Amino acid sequence: MHADWASEILLPDRNLVMSDGVLRDASLVDNQQAQTSDAFGFKWHQRDTYSVDNPSIRKLHHDWTVARFGGREIASYFPAGKHPIVLDAGCGSGLAALVNFSGMFDDIRYVGLDISRAVDIAAETIGAASSQNLFIQADMTKAPIANEAVDFIMAEGTLHHTPSTRGALASLVPKLRRGGKIAFYVYAKKSAIREFTDDYVREQFSHLSPEKAWEATEDITRLGIALGKIDAEIELDAPVRALGIPAGKWPVQRFFYWHVLKAFVRPDLSFADMNHINFDWFAPAYAHRQTPDEVRQWCGELGLEIEHFHVEEAGITVVAKRS
Repeated sequence: MHADWASEILLPDRNLVMSDGVLRDASLVDNQQAQTSDAFGFKWHQRDTYSVDNPSIRKLHHDWTVARFGGREIASYFPAGKHPIVLDAGCGSGLAALVNFSGMFDDIRYVGLDISRAVDIAAETIGAASSQNLFIQADMTKAPIANEAVDFIMAEGTLHHTPSTRGALASLVPKLRRGGKIAFYVYAKKSAIREFTDDYVREQFSHLSPEKAWEATEDITRLGIALGKIDAEIELDAPVRALGIPAGKWPVQRFFYWHVLKAFVRPDLSFADMNHINFDWFAPAYAHRQTPDEVRQWCGELGLEIEHFHVEEAGITVVAKRS
């Protein structure tokens, strides 16, 4: 539904074409970004996997999100005022928005932007739940949105899937009104072996078609399941400093997951759901990791005042206000 507010936030000099309820920008990407777009377009069109309609998936995603945002819903960080314009930068199929903004779509003006055809799914699902919305297929680093046009940006696990995580953040900040906020999650750097093996596998998979990469990921998913059946623990009394592995105790599968190779397993999910999560990690050519110090530095350089900063092994979650 494209009301006056929607036309007012769009840049007038961009060649956008309306197709199937989505505004599309054809001048998109470099080759690796095109590969990332194809991978995510394929992933989110596997609609029988990792679906928001699955209660286990919804609970997993919601609980993890609330924990990262300090025990709060993302919407609790919205700036004061009625009907904020919310940009979901890298919305994919709309899963994060459906989980975090459920029951709120009539109170916000929602803009879903994604580089892939997954935005068509978001338009279908969120469009049915929202009375004020706009869907755009475009590169977030070149978003066809005017500066100081939106009140809140959500970038849940998307900035790192661009040519430069910092560059993507820098391109979005000007879209915020002064006092507007951005909430984002980015991958954190892991220990040395995990970093090596992740990149080694990603290099192989990024040259495959999405269908072949999905099939190849199944080997890793089966490995994770096998590791999960091992009823034993690994305990380190002292860190392995040369490899960045801390002291601690882990079930075998969790040690392997954090310090050798991401082979996700969760007993209450189907094989396809677990494969979806592993594919999400390995298939895109762009999947940068960063340190907390790097992220803090970027925020300072870009005029963002950090309101919430959470670090865990998987990644870094930030809420920041544009000064």
